[in-house]
Amino acid sequence: MPPPGAGVPPGGQPPPGYPSAPPPSGEVPGAGRGAYGVPDPLAGMPPLASLGRRLVARIIDALIIGIPMSLILWGVTGDRSYDDGSGGSYLQQAAIIIVYFVYDGAMLSARGQTLGKMAMRIRVAMLADGAVPRGNPGWIRAAVYSLPQLVPCFGFIFWLVNVLTCTWDRPYRQCLHDKAARTVVVSTAS
Repeated sequence: MPPPGAGVPPGGQPPPGYPSAPPPSGEVPGAGRGAYGVPDPLAGMPPLASLGRRLVARIIDALIIGIPMSLILWGVTGDRSYDDGSGGSYLQQAAIIIVYFVYDGAMLSARGQTLGKMAMRIRVAMLADGAVPRGNPGWIRAAVYSLPQLVPCFGFIFWLVNVLTCTWDRPYRQCLHDKAARTVVVSTAS
């Protein structure tokens, strides 16, 4: 192994495999550190939630909001088996999206979990410290997930790209709504 500092460009970081400066006293080398000694935000947090659990949690939440809202709207507007051009179908969908946004934002801000996430034993955590995304982060996450769907055509395309982003995003498996709010989805202990 080359001596410490050999081959390190001036002001640069050492290439992989080269030793770096010794850690401050009392710190375990490499503990909670990512590449080049940069602190790992997930150090000390539970493991990231699986994509399958995240999907099932969203399905549960969609059913929790969608079924009652559809029944309420059906009772209010009557049975519409065709689109009569009045925009009623869009308004019904918009009402469901807005209620889902309020449900998601309120639940995430309060406890970092919706009912679906509780059932799947996962939660939303702030990337920086693992805390519950209280206030703005919870509402931003909910808004980026739900509200673009109010824009016809574009909304669905954005939603699809948003939710699929976590399949290729590394290392935190964040969707666009996670990136906007600086959150990750982790497993819970109980």
